Order: sequence, then structure tokens, then C-alpha cells
Amino acid sequence: MRLNLPRACRPPNLRSLAASPCARRTYAFQAPGGAVFKVFNSRTKWLQKERAAADPELSRQADYLKDEVAMRVCERLVDVKRHFPRVLDLGANSCNIARALTRENPDPDPSTPVSPPLASKITSLVAAESSASLLYRDADLPFNNAELNLTRQVLTDDETLPFEPASFDMVLSSLSLHWINDLPGVLAQINSVLKPDSPFIGAMLGGDTLFELRTSLQLAEQERRGGISPHVSPLADVRDVGGLLGRAGFQMLTVDVEDIVVDYPDTFALMRDLQAMGEGNAVLGREMGALGRDVLLANEAIYRELHGNEDGSLPATFRIIHMIGWKEGANQPKPLKRGSGQVNLKDILEQK
Repeated sequence: MRLNLPRACRPPNLRSLAASPCARRTYAFQAPGGAVFKVFNSRTKWLQKERAAADPELSRQADYLKDEVAMRVCERLVDVKRHFPRVLDLGANSCNIARALTRENPDPDPSTPVSPPLASKITSLVAAESSASLLYRDADLPFNNAELNLTRQVLTDDETLPFEPASFDMVLSSLSLHWINDLPGVLAQINSVLKPDSPFIGAMLGGDTLFELRTSLQLAEQERRGGISPHVSPLADVRDVGGLLGRAGFQMLTVDVEDIVVDYPDTFALMRDLQAMGEGNAVLGREMGALGRDVLLANEAIYRELHGNEDGSLPATFRIIHMIGWKEGANQPKPLKRGSGQVNLKDILEQK
């Protein structure tokens, strides 16, 4: 039985779904070194994060999505049999990665009921974030005193990494890259700061994230105002991410996608949580000011009609693109040269 408690009294209901074969949008990105097409206002995004961190209690309540994705990013370290002396958490937000690394028994495999925290695989973690208020929001919480040498570094620019080449043994990033204008350039910089044969493990929002809100807002504005304005930011498609990693110089790529569906009591709770997350709209050229009351009420009705659950709650889909890439190293396995195969695939298929 699901209890319809007030939003502040209950955690959101998170449901993971396999990515469905629905229509996906594709967005082009500029190659590294070329002119960068600005999509997002970096100053606006910084202000949104600062304002979200100004209310720590509300900000922590809205951290459920970032905490969940950070745990799933860190779980990819379970099967990596390696120790990482120095690790970078790029776009650290409120140090969600550090919190996930220090949690007890991180292995979801029931055959290993007891396993040490993933922080034991790391000697030093550098958490880098442009919003100082968000970065230091939880500096007094217990996870800072765990067996992890955590240092915080405030970035002057989200798209410029102030680190020496080959200075990190691993780079992690959770739910921050979707606000980057020059994503190919940042991926190339991540590759540069990695040591040879070192991994980059990241997760970002992509595809048709919040497609329910997009469609209902568009229909509501079309009905009430006779036109539409962008209220949800454009996002990369999973089919583009592998190509971007390859162009940045990464090897042995792994890209997968999953949907996390969160149930909300109404669209107003969803919008409040997005604001508390620091995930408000930051698109250049967006319409300034709050949405009109008539549009918001129309949006609520359309959202319920098109996407509402039977219990009266409203689902919001967050599509997470997970990516793993390794910087080229001398001891990495490499594919054989083209034409060096000794078995004809056609002959094998004909035998069946």
C-alpha cells in the first residue's frame, strides 16, 4: 500500500526502469578546439546552486536523486581490483560521491553480505565544484571523518580544469556534465589529467529526461499563450556520448542508460524539488520571470491526464547516461588489426 503523505513527510518513490525504445532526440556538439556554441548560462547555473545551498535543510531533502546516482556510479568500482591513490570528483555538488564511497556494505550482491566501504580503494579524493556554498554545505557531517582523505577545491570555471596533466588515477563525475557547454572539450581535459591506463566513470542526465514535464508545459503554454518557451534544458542523447568519449581519446568504452522514475504528489512538488536541487532552467534566451498561474494550473491538469498514475501521483522520469572510458595505456588490451582474423564469420553462420 502506498501512503499519500505530504511531500515534506515522505521520501520520493524512486523506481528504476530499463530504457524503453521510445523516441530520443539527438543534439550536436562542437568538436574539441573549435568554437563553442553556448547553450547554458554558467552564471545563472552558479547562482541557482548557491541559492539552493542557502537552505541546507531543504537542499538535503532534495538530494535523493543525486545521492542515488552517486551510489550507482560508485558501485561500478566494486569489480575493479585496483587501488587509486588520487581521485578527482568533478562537479562534486555537495560531495555526494564522497558520501557514497564511505557508506557501509556498498556491494549489492547478496552473496557478499559484508564488504568494506569503497573508500578503502582510494587514498585521496579531490572534490571540485564551482559553487562554494554547495561544496561546503555538508563539511561538518560524519562522512568527512571517514577513512578517506577528502579535500575540496572551488573551481572558477566549470569548463576549465586547473590540474596538471597525468595527475589523477581516476576521475569520477555524477550529475554535473549535463550543464557543460563545451562537453567535448571538458572530456578531452579529463583525459589529459588522467594517468595512462586510468578510468573515467561518469553519469549525466540525458535523452528525454523529464519528458512528462516537457510535453505538459508545451501543451499548456500553447493552449494559454499561443506559443511555447523552453523551460527544460536540452540534453545529450546516449547515442552521442560514445562518440564524444572516443573523440576525447578514451579507450574500452562502456555506455549504458537507465531510467529512474520518481513519483510526486503534484507538479508543484516536482518544480520545488528541481529548484532545491539547483537544477532549474539555465538555457540562454529563456523567458525570464515565473510562469503564470494559468499556465501552471493548465500544466497540472494536462500532466495528470497524460502521465498520471492510478494512485493520483505523478511520475517524473530521469534518464541517466552512465559512461566509462579508459585513458590509453601501454598494457591495455587492444583490438587486432583489421583483416588479421583467421576465421570467416560467414562459414560459422552457414554451419548453423
